[in-house]
Amino acid sequence: MKKDIQISYEQFKNSTELNDIEKRLFERAKQARENAYAPYSNFLVGCAVLLENGEIFSGNNQENAAYPSGLCAERTTLFWVAANFPNEKVKKIFVVGGPKAVSPEDPPIPPCGACRQSLIEYETKQNENIDLYFSSMNEEVVKVHSIKDLLPFYFDATFL
Repeated sequence: MKKDIQISYEQFKNSTELNDIEKRLFERAKQARENAYAPYSNFLVGCAVLLENGEIFSGNNQENAAYPSGLCAERTTLFWVAANFPNEKVKKIFVVGGPKAVSPEDPPIPPCGACRQSLIEYETKQNENIDLYFSSMNEEVVKVHSIKDLLPFYFDATFL
């Protein structure tokens, strides 16, 4: 039996189409991207997280000469937020990434597979969807209303 999966998402031509909070998250993620430590890949990623209490926190990717020892911006930010605000729900996550040498043709950069799995853990834990936005420096933005939209066959505690 063949089945299909449809994913619903929104696309914005640039940041001027975003609402005020989305614009703030975009700017915070862009700023965080500038501080990324990526001397090996020269691929800089920034992330901003909006909590239910209205606070915004940001982080970036951190590489290491021993490649598996680095960490993506999404997990760096989310793990710090979860460690310091374990009872706050995550409402929105904004990711801005791409090569250090920015090109107008750079597409929106989605989270990698490992980050998608980590993000779904927190969405499942809080039993509430997280809006996820991803972009490159050219400001084209894609928005999904749940991490499940990017990882429809996700693994969670129900399998254990």
